[in-house]
Amino acid sequence: MTRDEALAILALSQEEGVTRILELAAKAEQWDQHYQDNPNTAENEAVSEQSDVSPTTPSGMTPTYLKTSKKNKRNRKPGRKKGHKGHRRPPPERVDRRIEHLLKTCPNCDQAVSHSIRRHQRFIEDTPPTTPQISEHIIHGHWCGNCKKIVTPKVEDALPRATLGLHLVVFSAWLHYGVGVSVGNLVKLAANLWGMPVSSGGLTQAWKNLAWLLEGEYHCIGDKIRSSAILHADETGWRVNGVTCWLWAFATCQYCYYLIDRKRSSAVVQQVLGVLFPGILITDFWGAYNQIGALAKQRCYFHLFTELIKVDKRNHNEAWQRFRKKLSRFMNDAVRLMERRKALEKAVYERRKRRLHKRLDELIAQPFDDSDAIRLVKRLKRHRKEMLTFLDYEHVSPYNNHGEQQMRPAVLTRKVSQQNRSDEGAKAHAILMSLFRSAELQGRNPVLYVLELAKRNIPGRAADIIRIVPVETASPLQLVA
Repeated sequence: MTRDEALAILALSQEEGVTRILELAAKAEQWDQHYQDNPNTAENEAVSEQSDVSPTTPSGMTPTYLKTSKKNKRNRKPGRKKGHKGHRRPPPERVDRRIEHLLKTCPNCDQAVSHSIRRHQRFIEDTPPTTPQISEHIIHGHWCGNCKKIVTPKVEDALPRATLGLHLVVFSAWLHYGVGVSVGNLVKLAANLWGMPVSSGGLTQAWKNLAWLLEGEYHCIGDKIRSSAILHADETGWRVNGVTCWLWAFATCQYCYYLIDRKRSSAVVQQVLGVLFPGILITDFWGAYNQIGALAKQRCYFHLFTELIKVDKRNHNEAWQRFRKKLSRFMNDAVRLMERRKALEKAVYERRKRRLHKRLDELIAQPFDDSDAIRLVKRLKRHRKEMLTFLDYEHVSPYNNHGEQQMRPAVLTRKVSQQNRSDEGAKAHAILMSLFRSAELQGRNPVLYVLELAKRNIPGRAADIIRIVPVETASPLQLVA
């Protein structure tokens, strides 16, 4: 109610004024009761009116007061339904030690108790306190009469000329590049949990040496990417010593290849995939992917759906609503047909697919007066052959969700560490992140996988004879490993 409306009520006669005030009070009570019964609906309406947040904005960048409340979202009690078998952590397969707990006196009154009359088991899984294991390696040199030089065996427990163990270097690298733990927190972990005082510079230099050792494996992943049948690609912003760069991700179901470059152009895509990619490339609508040839391309439907939601927030024209309805129905029908591919007969499937192609052509040919509709029609015309590829090839998704998911670990690391300080650090970041992520996509333990690769790539030949001698009886001439 405005001030003028309130003055108008006061100007009425006493009886009319009382009647109007009672009517407004009744409406206010109805709305109060409605908001109490539907708190989420009320908040959602308030947020939708006030919020201009884009649906592509990450949750962490959205103000708290603009987020939808999740109170009372669950309509049932958590856990299994009544009568269903519960689920808990399974008992361990082995027991390393057995501890019995007995009492001599009562904990309540301190009186002597009888012998044990019952017992029950309780399994506790925990990690033991760790202390650093320091090994002295005595490497013997042998004269080779054929090569005319002294030869020595390689040590697989550490990188060449390094004092930090290989397991510590690989595990800390996975925590940083794969999980997103900051370098400062890793220094604290090493000192307080593992008993290994290390510096941040020592760790980062060890990671660079590890990346240099495994650069060949990184290029092997690039070769697998270039020869893949289906490939997802995506890019996001990055910083190298304060300069804006870009992190590129090219992913299949088993491999992920990362690259940090200062350009966001088609030159990067051609550098990774070549001028002609022999498989199917699934991407968003960024123009850098237009310049590369491929067997086929698929553009991400999720980006189009998101674009429709963004325009809905600011455009309420009738022309836009008509176009939006037709495009949304077309995309939903196409996805629904893909999901029913196996349930339909081949002739029926092909007939419905041809109908979708015809609907798309009709949608593009229609004239629209709305500027947003015209803009999206131009996009559809430009990528006409790349909109229904997923209906022609099985196992091709209309969404670039797999490529987006490969960006999540990198974005978490970026949020914690902000940036790389040098080009060498950026290259090491891309190499190690590619190896760790590829191992996870293959269902392997990323630490053990990279540890095995590092041992295999350390130059030299392993010792033919290794003797492990206790420190108390060791002599300078005995081999210690």
